[in-house]
Amino acid sequence: MVESDGISKPANGDPGSGEAAQALRAILQTQYLRYLIISSWAVGLLSVVGPITAAFWFFGTIAAGALRGAVEKRISDRVGAGWGLIFPAVATATTAAWATAPLMAWFSGHPFGQPLAMTLLVSGYVLVFAQLRSSPKQAVVISSPYGVSAAVIAASLWGTDLFWAFMGVVPFTAAGLVVLVLMTMLREERIRVFQRHQAHLIEELESARDRADAASEAKSSFLGVISHELRTPMNGVLGAAQLLGATRLEPSQREYLSIIRNSGDNLLSLLNDILDMTKIEAGKMTFEVVDVLVEDLHKRIIGPFQAQAEARGLIFSARFEGEPPAVVRGDPLRVCQVIHNLLSNAVKFTDAGEVIYTVRSEPIGEDRVRFDFVVKDSGAGIAPEDLERLFQPFTQVDASSTRRFGGTGLGLTISRRMANIMGGDITVESTVGEGSTFTFSVEAAVVEWTRQEAAAPIAAEVEGGRSLGVLVVEDHPVNRMILEAWMSSAGHVSSTAENGQIAVEMAAGQRFDLIIMDVNMPVMDGLTATRAIRAGAGVNRETPIVVLSASARTEDHEAGLEAGADAYLNKPIDFAALAQVMNQVGDGRAGLRAFAETGQRARAA
Repeated sequence: MVESDGISKPANGDPGSGEAAQALRAILQTQYLRYLIISSWAVGLLSVVGPITAAFWFFGTIAAGALRGAVEKRISDRVGAGWGLIFPAVATATTAAWATAPLMAWFSGHPFGQPLAMTLLVSGYVLVFAQLRSSPKQAVVISSPYGVSAAVIAASLWGTDLFWAFMGVVPFTAAGLVVLVLMTMLREERIRVFQRHQAHLIEELESARDRADAASEAKSSFLGVISHELRTPMNGVLGAAQLLGATRLEPSQREYLSIIRNSGDNLLSLLNDILDMTKIEAGKMTFEVVDVLVEDLHKRIIGPFQAQAEARGLIFSARFEGEPPAVVRGDPLRVCQVIHNLLSNAVKFTDAGEVIYTVRSEPIGEDRVRFDFVVKDSGAGIAPEDLERLFQPFTQVDASSTRRFGGTGLGLTISRRMANIMGGDITVESTVGEGSTFTFSVEAAVVEWTRQEAAAPIAAEVEGGRSLGVLVVEDHPVNRMILEAWMSSAGHVSSTAENGQIAVEMAAGQRFDLIIMDVNMPVMDGLTATRAIRAGAGVNRETPIVVLSASARTEDHEAGLEAGADAYLNKPIDFAALAQVMNQVGDGRAGLRAFAETGQRARAA
C-alpha cells in the first residue's frame, strides 16, 4: 500500500484526533488501490463460491468502499475538531464487508476454500496494519472485523485437530504485524531526527545569511559615509586651487596647480563612483523623471568629448539615425553618466582612428520610443574570454591598461547597473585589433514628437555693480576662508558664522543682502537656522538664503526649499554658479527662486 507522508499533529493537541487524522490521510491516499484489491479478492472467491456469490460480495464491498470514501472526504477537514471518532467507526463498518470474504471461503465446502480463507484473513490484517502502520491503535480498531471472522473460524474448529494448528497461526501473524509497526516507528523516528537536524542547519544558514547581509550593509554604509564626508575637505582643496589660479603665478607654480586640480577632480570622480556603487548595492539609487530635450541632451553629451578626441588626434563623429522625438521623460543626469562613461573609455583606449557616437531611435507605439546609444571605436578590441568579466566591479581587462590609464574598474559596472535600473541594458561587441562597439539600450515615454520654441534666456546682471553684504554660515574654517576671499575679490562685504545658532543671532541685528547657509553644522544645522530666520521678526526675514550641501540628492534639495531657502548649490562650490545666484539677489526672493527653478530645469534637460 502507499505509505503515509508523515505524522500529523492536531490543532487542538488531542492525541486521539491526531491519530485519526493521520490514519484518515493514509486511507485517502490509497482509496483507488483499494478497488484493485477488492477485484483481486473477488477473483479468488470466484474459484470457491461461484460467480453469483462472488459478484454479490464484489458489488457490496465496492458500494461500502464508495460510501466510506465519501464520508472520509467529507470529514477530512474536521478530524482535528472533534470528528475523530466518526472515521474509525465508518472504517470499521466497511471493513466488516471485507471480513466476510474469509468466512465465505471457509464455509464454501470447496477443497481450496479453507486455505484461501486463511490467506484472505492474514492478508486483511496485513493490509490494514500496512496502511495504518503509523497509527497502530486505529489499526487494531479497524481490523476488529477480521478478529470476529477468525473467532468464528476458530469456533468451527473447536474440538478438532485443526483448532490448535489454526491457533498457531495467530502468534505468527501477530509477530509479523508487530515487526511491521516497529520498523515503521523506527523509520519515522529517523525521519524526525533528520528533519530536526535539517531545521537546525536551515537556522544556521539563515543566521549566516543575516550576518553576511549585515556585514555587507555595514560596508556599504561605511563607504557611503566616508565618500560623502570626504567631499567637504575636497571642497577646500578644489576651492583653494580655483582661488590660487586667479592670482599671478610662475609657470612652474601654475603647472603644480594644474596637477592639484586634476588630481582633485580625479579623486572627486572616484568618490562619486564609490558613492554610486554603495547606493546601487543598498537599493537607494534615486532617479528623477523629468522632461528632457533630446537635442540638448545630445549636445550636452558630445560637447566634452570632441575636444578630448581632437587632443588625442582622433576623429570624433556623432549622428542621429531614425526620427527621434523632441522631448522624452527620463533622468538626463543618469543617462549622461552612462554614455559619458562609454565615450570616455572609447577615447581613452583608442590610440589612433576614430570614435563614432550614434543615437538610434525606434518608435514603440504612439507614446514610447526605444533609444540605442552606440559608441564605436577603432581601438585594440577585447578578447572573447575577457568580455565575460568586463562588467565585474574593480576589474579591468588588462593590468597594463590599469597602470597606463588608471581607474578603479567601477565605471562599466555602475553604468550597466544604472541601465538595468532604468529598464535597459548595455551590450558589447568586440574584435581584437578592430575595435569595440558598446550599445546602451533604453526605452522612454515620449512627451512631444516635434520640438517647441525654446524659452527666452533670462538676463542675470547686478545693477550698477553694487557691493553685497553677505553672511557666510559654514562650520569648516577652510570653506569660510575660501568664500570670504572669493567675495572680497569681487568687492562684496562678508561676515561669517560657524554654526546656525550664531547665524540666527547675527541675522537678528544686522541687515544682509544674501545669506549662504551650510546644512550640516554643530550646535544648530542650516535647515533649522533657516526656519528660525524665516520665523523670526528680524531684519533678514525676507533676505534671500542659498543652501550649500555636499549632498546632491533631489530630496535634500526639496528639504532646503521647504525650510525657507531660495536656492540650492552643491559642494564643492562652483563659483560660476554662485556668481549667477548672486546676480539675482537684487530681484529679491521671488526672483532668485524663479532663477533657481529655471536653472534646475535647464540642468535636467
